[in-house]
Amino acid sequence: MRAPLGTFVHARSGDKGGDANLGLWVARVGAGREGAGPADERYAARVAWLLGLVTPSFVHDLLPETRDLGVEVVALPNLGGVNVVVTGLLGDGVAASTRFDPQAKGLGEWARSRHVQIPEELL
Repeated sequence: MRAPLGTFVHARSGDKGGDANLGLWVARVGAGREGAGPADERYAARVAWLLGLVTPSFVHDLLPETRDLGVEVVALPNLGGVNVVVTGLLGDGVAASTRFDPQAKGLGEWARSRHVQIPEELL
């Protein structure tokens, strides 16, 4: 079903010069120990889905303003997420950027608000 990426994916974003950095991860469901049951199985399934979903092409589709920019995605399976670097999103950097969000602090929430196809068993 179509739902916001942020339904169970968390985000943090910021800048490094003219590049934007976006971390996306899945929080654990429930407070069980690893391997303790259904909550951990759902967590593992959500992480696998996120790692398979987030590619440079996906980022270009999710965030249209990145279409003509370089995107690097680094999988962080032990942390349950990915790190995304968008090269040049902020132009020459914070001081020179004309973007509404010149430090890319809102990029994570913008990504979380976008609707994606999520398998119903993950909800």
